Amino acid sequence: MTHPFQRRDMLRLAAAAAAVLGGGARAQSGWPSRPVTLIVPFPAGGGTDAFARPLSAQFSKITSQTLVIDNRGGAGGTLGASIASKLPADGYGLFMGAVHHAIAPSIYPRLDYDIQKDFVPLMLLANAPQVVVVNPKRVTQPTIQEFIAYAKRNPAKMNYGSAGAGTSHHLAGELFKQQTGTFITHIPYRGAGPMLQDLISGNVDVCFDGLGSSSAHIKGGRIKALMMSGAKRNPAFPDVPCAAEVGLPDYTVTTWYGLWAPKGTPADVQARIVDEMKKALAADELKTIWAANGSDIPNVTMAAYGDFVNAEVKRWATVVKASGAKLE
Repeated sequence: MTHPFQRRDMLRLAAAAAAVLGGGARAQSGWPSRPVTLIVPFPAGGGTDAFARPLSAQFSKITSQTLVIDNRGGAGGTLGASIASKLPADGYGLFMGAVHHAIAPSIYPRLDYDIQKDFVPLMLLANAPQVVVVNPKRVTQPTIQEFIAYAKRNPAKMNYGSAGAGTSHHLAGELFKQQTGTFITHIPYRGAGPMLQDLISGNVDVCFDGLGSSSAHIKGGRIKALMMSGAKRNPAFPDVPCAAEVGLPDYTVTTWYGLWAPKGTPADVQARIVDEMKKALAADELKTIWAANGSDIPNVTMAAYGDFVNAEVKRWATVVKASGAKLE
């Protein structure tokens, strides 16, 4: 038989354990109770930043907790993804990646993370078309048709910048070359921010950029948009022709941005993150910013977002193979 004092001690221990477990559950459901870090895998000034920083500000208004942007650029966004994959799975370290991370598995031979297995897909945050932008002092052709004709007559004379090998900028450039029969030399950078700085300063001729990072520079006259990808004009830039209307119906590259958490993040924390981010995205202030960047706000979360990412990984594997793009 158990001694009465032993039995009392066991009951106290059981009660203490229950209190600890209950406290843990309350801490999870009370997310966020402290600042949250968001790994952005590109330098400041790029397309990811154009959406991450307004989102961070709105998140802080809603939750009264800071969403700290941690820019970790390099290797076409894969360095930041690698760092994010190793964060504690507690909801206080998140990852904002992009279409580049669906391309990377097909172009980087030795990644130390798996975007489909090492992360929990949370939600799609933004979706913007790709835009062909040029330095107007270096590229004087006024239309995309004249630009293509010039590039055909002068193979390898022009160059294009990308945010890094294996990014959507790189693949968009290779697809453009493939579909137009042109050859333009690829120059990879460590993110869209440095790429755009060199485009504006005249060190590169053209970039195939996501509209989110180029829109302010287009409106400011620092760079010129010649064409949007896809089958229709973008409402934010109604004077810029789309690919379909200039004879490139299959040029449908878009830049999307999404949110992940490390694998193992508790389900209730995942749900809270999605709920709070949805509130932020519903704010009129963010709707205005997204529209100005030529982007919509997709309602794709959790399992549906995971399916979307899986489909994108397969799609880009086919594109990479067809384009012949290689790691440089």
